[in-house]
Amino acid sequence: MQPQKPKWEKRLPKQLSVNILDICGMSIILLIEVSTTDTSKMHSVKALLDSGATGNFIDQDFVHVKGINTRSTSHPIPVYNVNGSPNKAGQISEVVDVVLCYKTHSERTLLVVFSLGKQNMILGYTWLKDHNLEVNWQTGEVQMN
Repeated sequence: MQPQKPKWEKRLPKQLSVNILDICGMSIILLIEVSTTDTSKMHSVKALLDSGATGNFIDQDFVHVKGINTRSTSHPIPVYNVNGSPNKAGQISEVVDVVLCYKTHSERTLLVVFSLGKQNMILGYTWLKDHNLEVNWQTGEVQMN
């Protein structure tokens, strides 16, 4: 009999996909403020908008350097590359609980902790879909609806 998951963990997907390469340098980067829910420490972070990622990620090195407390998941969450192969950085075993702020918008959310290489944060398809952003690709300006 498996132990019952905490309520916060039930919101996490069973698996995730990520693409951490910005090959052409044509991505949209947002300046985000995150405030930890346990200590209320505020951190500025550049977030890559990535419609190919299926979750919201924060880099494990960024979390470690900033001293952000994490929660452990009861079971690891597998991570796959966009081509379907397992990501060589491994699986998700930790999350952070933060208040994410972009311009005048703020929300409490869980970010999965993962090795993102050059990126500090990735906001994926689910975040884009939930907020139905208006993106001006010529200026790089992003508006929340």
